[in-house]
Amino acid sequence: MPLWQVAILSVLLLWLYGPTLARLVLQWWRDPNFSHGFFVPLFSAFVVWQERSRLLRMPPRPSWPGLLILACALATLIVGQMGAELFLSRSSLILALAGLTILFLGWNFIRALFFPWAFLVLMVPIPSVIFNQITFPLQLQASRVAAFVLPLFGVPILREGNVINLPSMALEVAEACSGIRSLMSLVTLAIIYGYLLEKRLWVRWVLALASVPIAIAANSVRIIGTGLLVQYWDADKAEGYFHASWGWIIFVVSLLLLYAVHGLIRMIWADKGWPERKAGA
Repeated sequence: MPLWQVAILSVLLLWLYGPTLARLVLQWWRDPNFSHGFFVPLFSAFVVWQERSRLLRMPPRPSWPGLLILACALATLIVGQMGAELFLSRSSLILALAGLTILFLGWNFIRALFFPWAFLVLMVPIPSVIFNQITFPLQLQASRVAAFVLPLFGVPILREGNVINLPSMALEVAEACSGIRSLMSLVTLAIIYGYLLEKRLWVRWVLALASVPIAIAANSVRIIGTGLLVQYWDADKAEGYFHASWGWIIFVVSLLLLYAVHGLIRMIWADKGWPERKAGA
């Protein structure tokens, strides 16, 4: 494509989606649950840059159906703006990128760029209705696990929903302690980790799926550890610096568990083709 066409398309996209992108970046900055959004477009751009040689060798085959996809994207943007539905407005940008790619470059390019394009979905915060439907079950699950494990360590508890009553204080498994933050961040990092360090597609899928139970289990360990700190050390350690640092420690443990799962897979199902490829490079 001539550079002037690229420049015009870029200006038009920025004009259409500038306010939407500004609010999206602001939410990434202010909402810790979606702070991983900063890494998503950067990693997608990195993948495209890595594939630049293969993309330059592909012949462009513009296809008019891309115009229909672009029209659907713009209609989604209008509906989202009229209904103040941020999820629709932000998702329409991803659809518009697909439409432009097909319109000017062809279906072969969208197939080649499917992974970095689909990965952009993770940068869009999920709607509040769905978010609440996910977080509350996670809160209850973490509470149930803590209520089962803490008595095994001699801690008497009484659970009322997502509140765990200890002898010295009551621990509420709030939305921030549901594990949704670490879950979304770990899933994003698992996909990035699998792409960078694993060639087999099925192993990448396993790593991405394994990150979900790992994040849930790690958050349950965090709640249990907080209960033990309150019971056997100091109730003040359930808040403030210790509470925040405990969350970071558990997240690092989650990453180590993900690495351990990958190591186990490589030990049991060794990639026999990788040494030959590496030796021939």
